[in-house]
Amino acid sequence: MRKKFPKAAALACCLLLFAAARAEGQRRGAGQPRTSPPPQTAPAPASADAKGAQVLTDAEFRQLASQADAAREGERIEEAVALYRRGVEARADWAEGRWYLATLYYEQQNYAEAARFFRETARLQPKVAAAWALLGLCEFQLGDYDEALQHIAQGRALGVADNVELTRVMRYHEGLLMLLKGDFERAQQTLGTLSFEGLKTEDIIIALGLSALRRGMLPRQVPPGYEDRDLIRRVGLAEHFAAQRNVADAAREYELVVRDYAKTPGVQYAYGRYLLANRDDDGALVAFQREVENYPRHALARLQIAYIKLKNRDAQAGLSYAEEAVKLYPRLPLSHFVLGRILLETGQTARAISELEAVQRMAPDYAPTYFQLSRAYSKANRRADAERARETFTTLSKKAEEATAAQQGQNQPRGDGLPAEDSEPAAGGAATTPPKP
Repeated sequence: MRKKFPKAAALACCLLLFAAARAEGQRRGAGQPRTSPPPQTAPAPASADAKGAQVLTDAEFRQLASQADAAREGERIEEAVALYRRGVEARADWAEGRWYLATLYYEQQNYAEAARFFRETARLQPKVAAAWALLGLCEFQLGDYDEALQHIAQGRALGVADNVELTRVMRYHEGLLMLLKGDFERAQQTLGTLSFEGLKTEDIIIALGLSALRRGMLPRQVPPGYEDRDLIRRVGLAEHFAAQRNVADAAREYELVVRDYAKTPGVQYAYGRYLLANRDDDGALVAFQREVENYPRHALARLQIAYIKLKNRDAQAGLSYAEEAVKLYPRLPLSHFVLGRILLETGQTARAISELEAVQRMAPDYAPTYFQLSRAYSKANRRADAERARETFTTLSKKAEEATAAQQGQNQPRGDGLPAEDSEPAAGGAATTPPKP
């Protein structure tokens, strides 16, 4: 008979995603989504334990496992934990026992022990996506954020698409982890998929506001009474409506926010990105210019202005903005990419090559760099270099297309600040989409 996942755990997952008044990370944090145990494997024959652990015959082990299952299903948690621990000590390859032990510890909010046994389950059953995902959720609760992001992503890559609860919990925590890493575009897009699916919790709205305002915090760090909570929540609500394709409500919310927080750093930039996403280049340009007035060191606002100028065939007008952005944010590949594009369009080929080669060093897998380099090398009569750049562009573009197809068409921004694809076509090239700093 198929063993059920603890009922309270599934309820906690639902509470995280559907109840509005619960802060993320408190009590059960992500909660425990309903999912099935890993495939069972036959226990190894009984053997002596050098550490003195109890040695069980196969019959004794089966009886112990049955007793552990009965205690778990009867919600006799302490008894179940003790029995499962005896079982996993006696059988080094008992994946199912480790799985249930991990889930029981998770319900008790003992995330360290839960992580230990999810990790052991994943080692024994490396193709079981849920084991990696739940390991990542434990690590999130423990503050091991890099490991958490890696393991949640590993779980998603293996595929848990048939488990809606777990998939949503994973996406939510991925969004939070991207926030903490400063990967705001991907955080906003990931969290926005939850809004698009109709989920509306206070935590999701706050997280969307944090991503749009580019603040590397968690929703639990924005409690009632937090100084900027009203601003963060209102921007998040606007982004929630935008993710739902509710243009009228999103525009209304943003207009009110911009009116009330016209001089607050980050607000005009968030509004400009919203307008740009809705193809209002003129309105976006005004918003980005106001952001620069409010916060002159805002490199991304300058890059947005530069790119809009480039897209509208006025590259010369965008040159100073791009140059200043490189000075302010020299480690951002996008700064050098936009400057290289503008220099190429304004006939400054040598400088363009220098900037594009800087992007190549920072992000060697970014295909559009090689497309633009091939153009620049051709203008400089460096035919061999131009041909190599074209070949690299073709190879990397194919890989990018395969990766996009594997992600079911999700064209997500990159963590290094570069857009997933480049912009307009040049001679002999195919059109792609514009950068979105």
